[in-house]
Amino acid sequence: MTKLAALIALAASLAAPSLARAADQPIAIVAAENFYGDVARQIGGPDVTVDSILNNPDQDPHLFEVSPSVGRNVSAARIVIYNGIDYDPWMQTLLRAARSANRRTIVVAALVGRKTGDNPHIWYDPATMLALANTLSAALIADDPGHQADYQQRLQRFEASMQPIEAKIAALRQRLAGTPVTATEPVFGYMFAALGMTVRDMPFQMAVMNNTEPGASDVAAFENDLKTHQVRLLVYNSQASDPIAARMKKLAAASHIPVVGATETEPPGMTYQSWMLSELDAVDRALPE
Repeated sequence: MTKLAALIALAASLAAPSLARAADQPIAIVAAENFYGDVARQIGGPDVTVDSILNNPDQDPHLFEVSPSVGRNVSAARIVIYNGIDYDPWMQTLLRAARSANRRTIVVAALVGRKTGDNPHIWYDPATMLALANTLSAALIADDPGHQADYQQRLQRFEASMQPIEAKIAALRQRLAGTPVTATEPVFGYMFAALGMTVRDMPFQMAVMNNTEPGASDVAAFENDLKTHQVRLLVYNSQASDPIAARMKKLAAASHIPVVGATETEPPGMTYQSWMLSELDAVDRALPE
């Protein structure tokens, strides 16, 4: 039996026949990614427990492998949140192995109309997190109506806390719209779009994201953009190691092109809001007036 098959069997055996919850028992939530888990904590407060599976800032999310503990947590969850559109396909395997009529599953990509083939890094669009917060608040109220006022109040607080991000985006867009930029992967893609920036070298980015070798012409185009200053900024995935991406980062530095790192996992000690603001501040510093 393979490791994955053993995990599936374990998860299935641990799936309780009923996830009936006592009125005073916190609602168990499992989030595939820690930024979704962070939103769940902000909306759920003391009325939930949250386990985030991908939470290590030093881990490449593309190389993640499930473990028996992940299977146990998913089996016991009342609400499961995951990204979808092939970013975390192992979640579907676990959910099929631990079926439950009492569990709610939130596929975040479906909330914002994203489909397979779209850029999966949808959390870099703040509208995605607002959609999740609203959907999760409604789910918690349906499951725990006695705390409805608390969930609604936390949702309002969350929405208010997103306003500085929206204001920062608006201010930067006014100044940076149309600015040519590039990236080693499309991690920051939705934020680039929100800022109105012009993104180059997409074939190279998609190849790196899909763990394939960029074509020679795509590599040459990327190098030329850096050497001839066709772009004013390079954003690289500081969480995933790839030799050719590292080479482009080094070339950008040698060509005096500002470089900003973006991560796929929320850094420790930060909220989603502070994380996004820190990324936007880094772009602001890299491209001063």
